[in-house]
Amino acid sequence: MINCAIIRHAPTQWNVEKRLQGRTDIGLGPEGRIVAASWSVPPAWQGWRLLVSPLTRARETAAILFPNTQAEVVADLREMSFGDWEGQSLTDLRGAPGSEAEMRESLGLDFRAPNGESPREVQARLLPLLQGLAREGRDTVLVSHKAVQRALYALATGWQMTEKPPVKLKDGRAHLFRIHADALPEVTELNIDMAASQARVAHV
Repeated sequence: MINCAIIRHAPTQWNVEKRLQGRTDIGLGPEGRIVAASWSVPPAWQGWRLLVSPLTRARETAAILFPNTQAEVVADLREMSFGDWEGQSLTDLRGAPGSEAEMRESLGLDFRAPNGESPREVQARLLPLLQGLAREGRDTVLVSHKAVQRALYALATGWQMTEKPPVKLKDGRAHLFRIHADALPEVTELNIDMAASQARVAHV
């Protein structure tokens, strides 16, 4: 059994504008880099293996949080594709004729934007990664994206995404899981405040 922490990248301008990013490769920008620089993680995590999404916003966040750790870029940590909806806001889409946004959202794990990807498909690409982590037995930090951490949380809890999550995953927080030998994740601690984490003792 290993420890596995997951951190969503710092905010981009598209996050501020509430636009769906998905695979669109948006960088942090000056304000996002300031936010990332205000975060810190429990000191023990600095010695953990570091895996990062290939998208720029995640790689920039990892470089700021873990300046002395060589990150390994892992394609399966990329954000869920929102297909034709990337660059748009869900609020606008819900009111757009023919978008079927609310119907699609009601499908939970099977939600899929037109020409996009579903959370269930994200889980399917995460499972081989978790299996590899379990085999290798190294505590690991993942720097990734909102839909990826929600998919991981759903794997750990059985949440179907058709209702509100048992615990809301807050922005600007880290989430800690245990990965068992069968590769299934278990929640250890959610919503770890990175603004206050210098004073924390990491769970190991």
